Amino acid sequence: MKELTDISLKPYNSFGIDAKASQMFIIQDIYELSDAFENVFKTNIPWLILGGGSNVLFTGDYHGAIIKISLKGIQVLDKTAGHIYVKANAGEEWDRFVEFCVENNWGGLENLSYIPGNAGASPIQNIGAYGSELKDCFHSLEAMDIKTGIIKRFKKDECNFGYRTSIFKTELKNKYVICSVIFKLNLNYKIQRSYKALDEYLTQNKVDSPAIYDMRRAVIKIRKSKLPDPKYLGNSGSFFKNPVISKQSFDEIRKKFPDISAHKEKNGQMKISAGWLIEQAGWKGYRKGNVGVYDKQALIIVNHGKAKGSEVLNLANMISKSIYEKFGVKLEPEVNIIH
Repeated sequence: MKELTDISLKPYNSFGIDAKASQMFIIQDIYELSDAFENVFKTNIPWLILGGGSNVLFTGDYHGAIIKISLKGIQVLDKTAGHIYVKANAGEEWDRFVEFCVENNWGGLENLSYIPGNAGASPIQNIGAYGSELKDCFHSLEAMDIKTGIIKRFKKDECNFGYRTSIFKTELKNKYVICSVIFKLNLNYKIQRSYKALDEYLTQNKVDSPAIYDMRRAVIKIRKSKLPDPKYLGNSGSFFKNPVISKQSFDEIRKKFPDISAHKEKNGQMKISAGWLIEQAGWKGYRKGNVGVYDKQALIIVNHGKAKGSEVLNLANMISKSIYEKFGVKLEPEVNIIH
């Protein structure tokens, strides 16, 4: 276990916020986790689990210990006539893992290509994109009970997956640390191209019978055309969730805004495009000082250089307020905000 003190968090968060942490433990072996928490509990200081840092906003210095999960490794566990079971340790870079699966012709994760972050964080958010969600290929995960150090396996039906959420974001938040995730991938895969932008791309490029590597290539092309690279422009991807409202509320909004962009959920509720709402409110391309809204995708708040986390949060609050005033819809951050 590597221990650092008074460490800059700038290299550890995709927003590029130059906050500091009092202490950091870098975990490279599962057995080091218990030692890290023993140190934390002994000193009675605040602590935070950090993966790839792609979905977090530090609003200031963190006066506590960061436990950085850097567990590496990919392992094939089992294979049947139609499926293969693959384990990714929590510190594996998510897109590297997806690339590995696609290269081996294992289907299911290709639509989730080019999403930043690590494998261990993927079930917490139930990450999703282009008509697919992590839960579609999820089998189980292994997590350590922070108090006892015991490793427990959670099956799919125990994780309470929902839209960008899971039990690890609600009831079990800060009670378990995810160590590895097991996926059930398809050997006889079915392509998921129902998402409009994805289908249009494949049609325009005359990809009539796409394989999974075609899907991955298409997703990466689309994401690169819309999303800024955090290496050059700090961001955490989508800052807000797409709000889900009742059909009745949606119909009321549509009377005033007939072009509203939305998708009907299985339960009859309507999921509205947060990006559409933000763009309609005039925020797309907005900039003040070091913070702004990306000019190609209104859902993304960016750091133009030396922004403080508090500046990013202030802009997010201004956007949320304006959306509620204009549409009567509350926006909920997808980003984990650390005060």
